[in-house]
Amino acid sequence: MISDVIVIGGGIVGCAIARALAGTELSVTLVEARIDVGDGTSKANTALLHTGFDSTPGTLESRLVARGYRMLSEYASQTGIPVEHTGAMLVAWTEEEADALPRLKEKAEANGYHACTIVTSDEVYRRVPDLGPGALGGLTVPGESIICTWTTNLALATDALARGIELLRGTRVTSVAVGPDVTTLHTTAGDLQGRWIINAAGLGADHLDQEFGYRRFTVIPRRGELLVFDKLARPMAPLIVLAVPSSRGKGVLVSPTIYGNVMVGPTSENLEDRTATGTSEDGFEFLVSKGRALMPTLFDEEITASYAGLRASTEHDDYLIDLDFEQRYVLVGGIRSTGLTSGMAIAEYVTGLLSDAGVDVTEREDLPAPPTMPNLGEAGLRPYQDSKRIDADPEYGRIVCFCERVSAGEIRDTFDSPIPPADLDGLRRRTRVMNGRCQGFYCGAHTQALLQAGVRA
Repeated sequence: MISDVIVIGGGIVGCAIARALAGTELSVTLVEARIDVGDGTSKANTALLHTGFDSTPGTLESRLVARGYRMLSEYASQTGIPVEHTGAMLVAWTEEEADALPRLKEKAEANGYHACTIVTSDEVYRRVPDLGPGALGGLTVPGESIICTWTTNLALATDALARGIELLRGTRVTSVAVGPDVTTLHTTAGDLQGRWIINAAGLGADHLDQEFGYRRFTVIPRRGELLVFDKLARPMAPLIVLAVPSSRGKGVLVSPTIYGNVMVGPTSENLEDRTATGTSEDGFEFLVSKGRALMPTLFDEEITASYAGLRASTEHDDYLIDLDFEQRYVLVGGIRSTGLTSGMAIAEYVTGLLSDAGVDVTEREDLPAPPTMPNLGEAGLRPYQDSKRIDADPEYGRIVCFCERVSAGEIRDTFDSPIPPADLDGLRRRTRVMNGRCQGFYCGAHTQALLQAGVRA
Protein backbone atom coordinates (compact mmCIF):
# COMPACT_ATOMS: atom_id res chain seq x y z
CA MET A 1 0.00 0.00 0.00
CA ILE A 2 1.22 3.50 -0.79
CA SER A 3 0.69 6.11 1.93
CA ASP A 4 0.04 9.71 1.06
CA VAL A 5 2.43 10.75 3.82
CA ILE A 6 5.06 8.87 5.82
CA VAL A 7 6.27 10.62 8.97
CA ILE A 8 9.61 9.34 10.25
CA GLY A 9 10.10 9.75 13.99
CA GLY A 10 7.71 8.97 16.85
CA GLY A 11 8.79 11.67 19.27
CA ILE A 12 6.56 14.58 20.22
CA VAL A 13 7.15 16.46 16.96
CA GLY A 14 6.62 13.44 14.72
CA CYS A 15 3.49 12.36 16.59
CA ALA A 16 2.09 15.90 16.47
CA ILE A 17 2.64 16.05 12.69
CA ALA A 18 1.07 12.62 12.17
CA ARG A 19 -1.93 13.64 14.28
CA ALA A 20 -2.44 16.89 12.37
CA LEU A 21 -2.24 15.26 8.93
CA ALA A 22 -4.43 12.35 10.02
CA GLY A 23 -7.16 14.92 10.56
CA THR A 24 -7.39 15.27 6.77
CA GLU A 25 -8.28 12.82 4.00
CA LEU A 26 -4.59 11.90 3.63
CA SER A 27 -3.43 8.39 4.52
CA VAL A 28 -0.60 8.66 7.05
CA THR A 29 2.01 6.19 8.28
CA LEU A 30 4.13 6.98 11.35
CA VAL A 31 7.45 5.13 11.47
CA GLU A 32 9.49 4.84 14.68
CA ALA A 33 12.86 3.09 14.86
CA ARG A 34 12.51 2.20 18.54
CA ILE A 35 9.97 -0.18 20.03
CA ASP A 36 7.87 2.62 21.47
CA VAL A 37 6.85 6.18 20.72
CA GLY A 38 8.56 8.82 22.82
CA ASP A 39 11.53 6.57 23.59
CA GLY A 40 14.22 8.94 22.31
CA THR A 41 14.91 12.61 22.97
CA SER A 42 11.30 13.27 23.95
CA LYS A 43 11.37 11.10 27.07
CA ALA A 44 14.26 12.77 28.90
CA ASN A 45 14.12 16.53 29.19
CA THR A 46 13.31 19.20 31.75
CA ALA A 47 9.56 18.84 31.02
CA LEU A 48 8.81 22.55 30.99
CA LEU A 49 5.93 24.12 29.11
CA HIS A 50 7.67 27.27 27.87
CA THR A 51 6.15 30.67 27.26
CA GLY A 52 8.98 31.39 24.85
CA PHE A 53 9.97 34.50 26.82
CA ASP A 54 13.69 33.89 26.26
CA SER A 55 13.66 32.76 22.61
CA THR A 56 15.56 34.76 20.02
CA PRO A 57 13.04 37.30 18.68
CA GLY A 58 12.19 36.97 15.01
CA THR A 59 13.19 33.33 14.71
CA LEU A 60 10.92 30.53 13.60
CA GLU A 61 11.56 28.87 16.95
CA SER A 62 10.32 31.95 18.82
CA ARG A 63 7.14 32.07 16.76
CA LEU A 64 6.37 28.36 17.06
CA VAL A 65 7.17 28.10 20.78
CA ALA A 66 4.78 30.96 21.53
CA ARG A 67 2.07 29.41 19.36
CA GLY A 68 2.77 25.91 20.69
CA TYR A 69 2.45 27.11 24.29
CA ARG A 70 -1.14 28.15 23.62
CA MET A 71 -1.97 25.05 21.58
CA LEU A 72 -0.51 22.53 24.03
CA SER A 73 -2.06 24.29 27.03
CA GLU A 74 -5.49 23.91 25.44
CA TYR A 75 -4.80 20.34 24.34
CA ALA A 76 -3.65 19.39 27.82
CA SER A 77 -6.93 20.63 29.29
CA GLN A 78 -8.86 18.56 26.72
CA THR A 79 -6.91 15.33 27.21
CA GLY A 80 -5.88 15.42 30.87
CA ILE A 81 -2.14 15.80 30.24
CA PRO A 82 -0.86 16.85 33.68
CA VAL A 83 0.20 20.51 33.86
CA GLU A 84 1.01 22.70 36.85
CA HIS A 85 1.21 26.44 36.32
CA THR A 86 3.94 27.05 38.87
CA GLY A 87 5.53 30.07 37.27
CA ALA A 88 9.28 30.69 37.18
CA MET A 89 11.85 33.04 38.63
CA LEU A 90 15.01 33.88 36.74
CA VAL A 91 17.55 34.69 39.46
CA ALA A 92 20.54 37.02 39.15
CA TRP A 93 23.56 36.13 41.31
CA THR A 94 26.08 38.66 40.00
CA GLU A 95 25.99 42.35 39.12
CA GLU A 96 26.41 41.38 35.47
CA GLU A 97 23.39 39.09 35.64
CA ALA A 98 21.36 41.73 37.50
CA ASP A 99 22.21 44.26 34.80
CA ALA A 100 20.96 41.76 32.19
CA LEU A 101 17.45 41.48 33.70
CA PRO A 102 16.01 44.58 31.97
CA ARG A 103 17.32 43.31 28.63
CA LEU A 104 15.74 39.91 29.26
CA LYS A 105 12.42 41.61 30.07
CA GLU A 106 12.66 43.55 26.81
CA LYS A 107 13.49 40.33 24.99
CA ALA A 108 10.39 38.67 26.44
CA GLU A 109 8.27 41.59 25.28
CA ALA A 110 9.83 41.38 21.81
CA ASN A 111 8.63 37.76 21.80
CA GLY A 112 5.11 38.90 22.65
CA TYR A 113 5.29 37.94 26.33
CA HIS A 114 4.47 40.93 28.55
CA ALA A 115 3.99 39.34 31.99
CA CYS A 116 7.60 39.44 33.24
CA THR A 117 8.42 41.64 36.23
CA ILE A 118 11.78 42.56 37.71
CA VAL A 119 11.76 42.02 41.48
CA THR A 120 14.09 42.76 44.36
CA SER A 121 16.23 40.34 46.30
CA ASP A 122 13.72 40.42 49.18
CA GLU A 123 10.93 39.37 46.83
CA VAL A 124 13.06 36.56 45.39
CA TYR A 125 13.57 35.11 48.88
CA ARG A 126 9.92 35.64 49.82
CA ARG A 127 8.90 33.45 46.90
CA VAL A 128 11.73 30.90 47.22
CA PRO A 129 12.95 30.98 50.86
CA ASP A 130 15.34 28.04 50.44
CA LEU A 131 17.55 29.70 47.84
CA GLY A 132 21.18 30.05 48.80
CA PRO A 133 22.58 33.42 49.88
CA GLY A 134 23.65 36.07 47.42
CA ALA A 135 20.71 36.53 45.06
CA LEU A 136 20.58 40.15 43.88
CA GLY A 137 17.21 40.17 42.19
CA GLY A 138 15.02 38.29 39.78
CA LEU A 139 12.73 38.28 36.78
CA THR A 140 9.34 36.62 37.20
CA VAL A 141 7.86 34.54 34.39
CA PRO A 142 4.40 33.66 35.71
CA GLY A 143 3.34 31.63 32.67
CA GLU A 144 6.10 29.02 32.82
CA SER A 145 4.71 25.61 33.75
CA ILE A 146 5.67 22.00 34.34
CA ILE A 147 4.12 19.24 32.22
CA CYS A 148 4.29 15.48 31.76
CA THR A 149 6.32 14.97 28.60
CA TRP A 150 5.57 11.22 28.63
CA THR A 151 1.80 11.75 28.57
CA THR A 152 2.09 14.50 25.96
CA ASN A 153 3.86 12.20 23.52
CA LEU A 154 1.50 9.31 24.15
CA ALA A 155 -1.61 11.51 23.87
CA LEU A 156 -0.55 12.81 20.45
CA ALA A 157 0.27 9.30 19.23
CA THR A 158 -2.99 7.87 20.60
CA ASP A 159 -4.96 10.69 19.00
CA ALA A 160 -3.20 10.13 15.68
CA LEU A 161 -4.01 6.42 15.83
CA ALA A 162 -7.68 7.15 16.53
CA ARG A 163 -7.68 9.44 13.48
CA GLY A 164 -6.52 6.54 11.30
CA ILE A 165 -2.74 6.51 11.00
CA GLU A 166 -0.74 3.32 10.64
CA LEU A 167 1.86 3.12 13.42
CA LEU A 168 4.98 1.07 12.82
CA ARG A 169 7.27 0.66 15.82
CA GLY A 170 10.66 -1.02 15.70
CA THR A 171 11.05 0.06 12.09
CA ARG A 172 14.33 1.81 11.28
CA VAL A 173 14.81 3.49 7.90
CA THR A 174 18.09 2.32 6.34
CA SER A 175 18.00 4.01 2.93
CA VAL A 176 15.74 5.99 0.62
CA ALA A 177 14.92 5.73 -3.09
CA VAL A 178 13.11 8.75 -4.52
CA GLY A 179 10.98 7.97 -7.54
CA PRO A 180 9.03 10.24 -9.89
CA ASP A 181 5.78 9.86 -7.95
CA VAL A 182 6.54 7.61 -4.98
CA THR A 183 9.45 7.40 -2.56
CA THR A 184 10.49 3.98 -1.26
CA LEU A 185 11.88 3.70 2.26
CA HIS A 186 14.01 0.63 2.85
CA THR A 187 13.56 -0.29 6.51
CA THR A 188 14.45 -3.05 8.92
CA ALA A 189 10.85 -4.26 8.62
CA GLY A 190 10.63 -4.18 4.82
CA ASP A 191 9.99 -1.53 2.18
CA LEU A 192 7.47 1.28 2.64
CA GLN A 193 6.18 3.61 -0.06
CA GLY A 194 4.86 7.13 0.32
CA ARG A 195 4.04 10.09 -1.87
CA TRP A 196 5.39 12.58 0.71
CA ILE A 197 8.10 11.94 3.30
CA ILE A 198 8.44 14.01 6.48
CA ASN A 199 11.73 13.77 8.34
CA ALA A 200 11.15 14.26 12.08
CA ALA A 201 13.88 11.81 13.04
CA GLY A 202 15.48 13.91 15.78
CA LEU A 203 19.01 12.73 16.45
CA GLY A 204 19.06 10.96 13.07
CA ALA A 205 17.50 13.76 11.03
CA ASP A 206 20.77 14.82 9.37
CA HIS A 207 21.59 11.28 8.24
CA LEU A 208 18.12 10.91 6.75
CA ASP A 209 18.43 14.35 5.14
CA GLN A 210 21.57 13.12 3.38
CA GLU A 211 19.52 10.34 1.79
CA PHE A 212 17.71 13.12 -0.09
CA GLY A 213 21.00 14.60 -1.30
CA TYR A 214 21.51 17.34 1.30
CA ARG A 215 24.52 18.33 3.41
CA ARG A 216 23.03 21.33 5.19
CA PHE A 217 23.42 20.53 8.89
CA THR A 218 24.94 18.15 11.41
CA VAL A 219 23.19 16.96 14.53
CA ILE A 220 25.39 17.52 17.56
CA PRO A 221 24.16 15.30 20.40
CA ARG A 222 24.08 17.52 23.48
CA ARG A 223 23.82 15.52 26.68
CA GLY A 224 21.86 16.98 29.56
CA GLU A 225 22.16 15.18 32.90
CA LEU A 226 19.72 15.79 35.74
CA LEU A 227 19.34 14.87 39.40
CA VAL A 228 15.97 13.94 40.88
CA PHE A 229 15.28 14.51 44.58
CA ASP A 230 12.85 12.73 46.86
CA LYS A 231 9.31 14.03 47.19
CA LEU A 232 10.04 15.32 50.70
CA ALA A 233 12.04 18.09 49.01
CA ARG A 234 9.11 19.39 46.94
CA PRO A 235 8.18 22.30 49.30
CA MET A 236 11.63 23.78 48.69
CA ALA A 237 10.81 24.37 45.01
CA PRO A 238 7.41 26.09 44.82
CA LEU A 239 8.28 27.37 41.35
CA ILE A 240 10.91 26.93 38.62
CA VAL A 241 14.20 28.64 39.44
CA LEU A 242 16.06 29.57 36.25
CA ALA A 243 19.57 30.84 35.62
CA VAL A 244 20.39 33.82 33.43
CA PRO A 245 20.87 32.13 30.03
CA SER A 246 24.18 31.99 28.20
CA SER A 247 25.34 30.93 24.74
CA ARG A 248 25.48 27.32 26.00
CA GLY A 249 21.83 27.26 26.94
CA LYS A 250 19.54 28.10 29.81
CA GLY A 251 21.89 26.95 32.55
CA VAL A 252 21.17 24.82 35.59
CA LEU A 253 17.67 25.08 37.00
CA VAL A 254 15.89 23.89 40.11
CA SER A 255 12.38 22.80 39.25
CA PRO A 256 9.46 20.92 40.75
CA THR A 257 8.23 18.01 38.67
CA ILE A 258 4.72 16.96 37.81
CA TYR A 259 5.34 13.76 39.83
CA GLY A 260 6.04 15.59 43.09
CA ASN A 261 9.84 15.56 43.02
CA VAL A 262 12.45 18.28 42.60
CA MET A 263 14.87 18.27 39.69
CA VAL A 264 18.28 19.94 39.28
CA GLY A 265 19.97 20.28 35.89
CA PRO A 266 20.67 19.92 33.09
CA THR A 267 24.32 19.82 32.17
CA SER A 268 25.25 20.75 28.61
CA GLU A 269 27.88 18.57 26.97
CA ASN A 270 28.40 18.15 23.24
CA LEU A 271 29.16 14.54 22.28
CA GLU A 272 29.75 12.48 19.18
CA ASP A 273 27.99 9.32 20.32
CA ARG A 274 24.25 9.60 19.59
CA THR A 275 23.44 6.78 22.01
CA ALA A 276 25.34 8.10 25.06
CA THR A 277 22.40 8.53 27.42
CA GLY A 278 24.29 7.28 30.46
CA THR A 279 25.12 9.61 33.33
CA SER A 280 28.68 10.50 34.28
CA GLU A 281 30.75 11.20 37.39
CA ASP A 282 31.71 14.61 36.02
CA GLY A 283 28.09 15.46 35.37
CA PHE A 284 27.09 14.44 38.89
CA GLU A 285 29.86 16.53 40.45
CA PHE A 286 28.97 19.53 38.29
CA LEU A 287 25.29 19.40 39.25
CA VAL A 288 26.06 18.96 42.94
CA SER A 289 28.43 21.93 42.85
CA LYS A 290 26.03 24.19 40.96
CA GLY A 291 22.98 22.95 42.84
CA ARG A 292 24.48 23.49 46.28
CA ALA A 293 25.20 27.11 45.39
CA LEU A 294 21.60 27.60 44.22
CA MET A 295 19.82 25.80 47.07
CA PRO A 296 22.15 24.35 49.74
CA THR A 297 19.48 22.79 51.97
CA LEU A 298 18.07 20.85 49.02
CA PHE A 299 21.18 18.69 49.10
CA ASP A 300 20.34 17.61 52.64
CA GLU A 301 17.53 15.63 51.00
CA GLU A 302 17.96 12.33 49.18
CA ILE A 303 18.78 12.13 45.49
CA THR A 304 16.63 9.26 44.30
CA ALA A 305 17.63 9.14 40.63
CA SER A 306 19.77 10.67 37.92
CA TYR A 307 19.18 10.49 34.20
CA ALA A 308 20.44 11.96 30.95
CA GLY A 309 18.86 12.95 27.67
CA LEU A 310 20.33 13.91 24.32
CA ARG A 311 19.16 17.07 22.59
CA ALA A 312 19.40 17.27 18.79
CA SER A 313 21.32 20.53 18.61
CA THR A 314 22.87 21.72 15.35
CA GLU A 315 25.32 24.38 14.19
CA HIS A 316 22.33 26.59 13.32
CA ASP A 317 20.56 28.94 15.75
CA ASP A 318 17.03 28.17 14.60
CA TYR A 319 14.75 25.33 13.62
CA LEU A 320 15.35 23.84 10.16
CA ILE A 321 11.97 23.27 8.55
CA ASP A 322 11.97 23.14 4.76
CA LEU A 323 9.90 21.63 1.96
CA ASP A 324 11.46 20.17 -1.20
CA PHE A 325 8.69 20.16 -3.80
CA GLU A 326 10.59 18.15 -6.42
CA GLN A 327 11.31 15.26 -4.04
CA ARG A 328 8.05 15.68 -2.06
CA TYR A 329 10.11 15.83 1.11
CA VAL A 330 9.87 17.92 4.30
CA LEU A 331 12.73 18.34 6.75
CA VAL A 332 11.90 19.07 10.39
CA GLY A 333 15.30 19.27 12.06
CA GLY A 334 17.25 20.97 14.83
CA ILE A 335 14.22 21.21 17.10
CA ARG A 336 16.06 20.81 20.43
CA SER A 337 14.29 20.70 23.80
CA THR A 338 11.72 23.38 22.94
CA GLY A 339 10.00 20.83 20.70
CA LEU A 340 7.95 19.68 23.69
CA THR A 341 6.20 23.05 23.75
CA SER A 342 6.28 23.84 20.03
CA GLY A 343 5.41 20.38 18.66
CA MET A 344 1.77 21.09 17.85
CA ALA A 345 2.67 24.44 16.29
CA ILE A 346 5.36 22.76 14.20
CA ALA A 347 2.71 20.33 12.99
CA GLU A 348 0.47 23.25 12.06
CA TYR A 349 3.37 24.93 10.24
CA VAL A 350 4.24 21.77 8.29
CA THR A 351 0.59 21.35 7.34
CA GLY A 352 0.68 24.90 5.97
CA LEU A 353 3.78 24.15 3.90
CA LEU A 354 2.08 21.12 2.38
CA SER A 355 -0.98 23.20 1.62
CA ASP A 356 1.17 25.79 -0.15
CA ALA A 357 2.67 22.92 -2.18
CA GLY A 358 -0.78 21.93 -3.41
CA VAL A 359 -1.58 19.11 -1.00
CA ASP A 360 -5.22 19.03 0.13
CA VAL A 361 -5.09 19.33 3.91
CA THR A 362 -8.72 20.23 4.49
CA GLU A 363 -9.71 18.99 7.94
CA ARG A 364 -12.29 16.21 8.06
CA GLU A 365 -15.60 16.80 9.81
CA ASP A 366 -15.78 13.36 11.43
CA LEU A 367 -12.76 13.60 13.73
CA PRO A 368 -12.91 11.58 16.94
CA ALA A 369 -12.77 13.35 20.28
CA PRO A 370 -9.27 13.71 21.77
CA PRO A 371 -8.29 10.84 24.07
CA THR A 372 -8.60 11.08 27.83
CA MET A 373 -5.21 10.20 29.28
CA PRO A 374 -4.49 8.58 32.65
CA ASN A 375 -3.38 11.14 35.23
CA LEU A 376 0.26 10.75 36.27
CA GLY A 377 0.47 14.09 38.09
CA GLU A 378 0.40 14.69 41.82
CA ALA A 379 -1.79 17.77 41.45
CA GLY A 380 -4.71 15.67 40.20
CA LEU A 381 -6.66 12.71 41.55
CA ARG A 382 -4.70 9.48 41.23
CA PRO A 383 -6.54 6.11 41.03
CA TYR A 384 -5.37 4.97 44.51
CA GLN A 385 -7.07 8.09 45.96
CA ASP A 386 -10.36 7.56 44.10
CA SER A 387 -12.67 5.59 46.41
CA LYS A 388 -15.47 5.36 43.82
CA ARG A 389 -13.09 3.95 41.25
CA ILE A 390 -11.73 1.42 43.73
CA ASP A 391 -15.24 0.39 44.76
CA ALA A 392 -16.06 -0.29 41.10
CA ASP A 393 -12.76 -2.12 40.50
CA PRO A 394 -10.59 -3.11 43.51
CA GLU A 395 -7.54 -3.49 41.24
CA TYR A 396 -7.14 0.30 41.44
CA GLY A 397 -6.63 -0.06 45.17
CA ARG A 398 -4.08 -2.88 44.93
CA ILE A 399 -0.71 -1.11 44.99
CA VAL A 400 2.19 -2.57 43.03
CA CYS A 401 4.66 0.33 43.28
CA PHE A 402 4.49 1.82 46.78
CA CYS A 403 6.95 4.65 46.11
CA GLU A 404 4.76 6.09 43.35
CA ARG A 405 1.41 4.59 44.44
CA VAL A 406 0.85 2.80 41.14
CA SER A 407 -1.96 0.25 41.17
CA ALA A 408 -2.39 -3.08 39.44
CA GLY A 409 -5.41 -1.62 37.67
CA GLU A 410 -3.35 1.10 36.04
CA ILE A 411 -0.74 -1.39 34.85
CA ARG A 412 -3.45 -3.67 33.47
CA ASP A 413 -5.04 -0.74 31.63
CA THR A 414 -1.86 0.00 29.69
CA PHE A 415 -2.09 -3.36 27.93
CA ASP A 416 -5.67 -2.62 26.89
CA SER A 417 -4.69 0.81 25.56
CA PRO A 418 -4.30 1.62 21.84
CA ILE A 419 -0.48 1.76 22.17
CA PRO A 420 0.53 -0.76 24.84
CA PRO A 421 4.03 -0.80 26.34
CA ALA A 422 6.63 -3.17 24.93
CA ASP A 423 9.14 -3.03 27.80
CA LEU A 424 9.62 -1.82 31.37
CA ASP A 425 10.61 1.68 30.29
CA GLY A 426 7.41 1.98 28.28
CA LEU A 427 5.40 0.79 31.26
CA ARG A 428 7.19 3.32 33.48
CA ARG A 429 6.30 6.17 31.12
CA ARG A 430 2.65 5.17 31.17
CA THR A 431 2.20 4.66 34.91
CA ARG A 432 5.26 5.94 36.91
CA VAL A 433 5.89 2.37 38.13
CA MET A 434 9.51 1.88 39.33
CA ASN A 435 10.03 5.65 39.12
CA GLY A 436 10.28 6.32 42.85
CA ARG A 437 12.90 6.34 45.54
CA CYS A 438 13.65 2.60 45.39
CA GLN A 439 13.89 2.64 41.57
CA GLY A 440 12.17 -0.73 41.28
CA PHE A 441 14.13 -2.54 44.02
CA TYR A 442 10.89 -3.50 45.78
CA CYS A 443 8.43 -3.84 42.91
CA GLY A 444 10.71 -4.64 39.96
CA ALA A 445 10.22 -8.42 39.89
CA HIS A 446 6.45 -8.12 40.28
CA THR A 447 6.31 -5.41 37.60
CA GLN A 448 8.36 -7.56 35.22
CA ALA A 449 5.94 -10.45 35.72
CA LEU A 450 2.96 -8.18 35.02
CA LEU A 451 4.71 -6.89 31.89
CA GLN A 452 5.36 -10.38 30.59
CA ALA A 453 1.78 -11.41 31.27
CA GLY A 454 0.46 -8.28 29.58
CA VAL A 455 2.67 -8.67 26.50
CA ARG A 456 1.64 -12.34 26.14
CA ALA A 457 -2.03 -11.42 26.45
